[in-house]
Amino acid sequence: MHIPLDYMTLRVIWWGLLGVLLIGFAIADGFDLGVAALLPFVARTDGERRMVINTIGATWEGNQVWFILGGGAIFAAWPFVYAASFSGFYLAMFAVLASLILRPVGFKYRSKRPSKLWRTSWDYALFVGGFAPALVFGVAVGNVLLGVPFRLDSDLRSFYTGTFFGLFTPFSLVCGLMSVAMLVLHGSAWLTLKAERGVVRDRARRFGLGAGVLAILLFAAGYLFVSKAGLGYQLQSAADLSGPSNPLRSTTHAAAGAWLANYARYPWMWAGPAMGFLGILLAMVGIAARIEPVAFGGSSVAVFGVISSVGLSMFPYILPSSIDPNSSLTVWNASSSHMTLFIMLIVTVIFLPMVLAYTGWVYAVLFGRSTEAALGANPDLY
Repeated sequence: MHIPLDYMTLRVIWWGLLGVLLIGFAIADGFDLGVAALLPFVARTDGERRMVINTIGATWEGNQVWFILGGGAIFAAWPFVYAASFSGFYLAMFAVLASLILRPVGFKYRSKRPSKLWRTSWDYALFVGGFAPALVFGVAVGNVLLGVPFRLDSDLRSFYTGTFFGLFTPFSLVCGLMSVAMLVLHGSAWLTLKAERGVVRDRARRFGLGAGVLAILLFAAGYLFVSKAGLGYQLQSAADLSGPSNPLRSTTHAAAGAWLANYARYPWMWAGPAMGFLGILLAMVGIAARIEPVAFGGSSVAVFGVISSVGLSMFPYILPSSIDPNSSLTVWNASSSHMTLFIMLIVTVIFLPMVLAYTGWVYAVLFGRSTEAALGANPDLY
């Protein structure tokens, strides 16, 4: 079968598509996580909390599809990355999944009993379901930037030598807190857009402005750490861009400042960090000026910019190894076969527009503010 796209091009396309799926998850499900993390603080009464829950109640399940798509894309397009990361971060991933499970259970069971203790307990379970994944995802990104302690043997078996608590270094915690602040800002912007006017929106604005300030400071701190610590990895020899995937055929070494080298080589990449900072500022302006679409648009731009900054700075690396740099996984040595990537691309070109169109239609149909008055009139609400 003749494949019209060469192997190198397909690898770059799938690197970009992986970024699109991760950004899609962070934008679509990110405000769900942010709203859940804010729930006990922006809403005080039972009616207020139910109203906040119902701002995301109709769409949160669909938003999680992006998480599944991202995991599926890693599994199918980057099998070496899937094997090394999911086995190495097993306990962290288990913590994320356990936290995410609290959301559907909390939504369904919270209002089953009128007990204040019962409902408050589920409210804090929903808080954990929003805060913990946001923190762990950021910590994982921090560890990827530092390098993950894994190695591959001659049979390409992956061996992870790190520990769960070893993931929480000062830099990775900065990344984790940056993730929390960014998604709390995103959730606050969503609440200003979807919650009825009143004290809940006012509280959401205050938390959003505070989260925006923290996000700017933590994003800047992360950049300074990467710059001053000289983080990064670099290929020692020219990569075989169209050769078969075999991580052991390439050589890598830790190189001071390598994560920032791409920005000097390709100045257009500064658009990523610029969108991160400007998006946060735009969201804060929108929140302060009570222009809700601007606030949510700004927080979405910020999410896009922050995540793309990481991917652009690391290219062509996807998962560098801190204990055996030669085991590092890159765009060129860790992908599926030429045929697999091409077939998957055809499927994606056909079905991704359908997913986007359906998602847009759902949001258009369900658009409107969540109100306390609707709680008694509509028995289908949480």
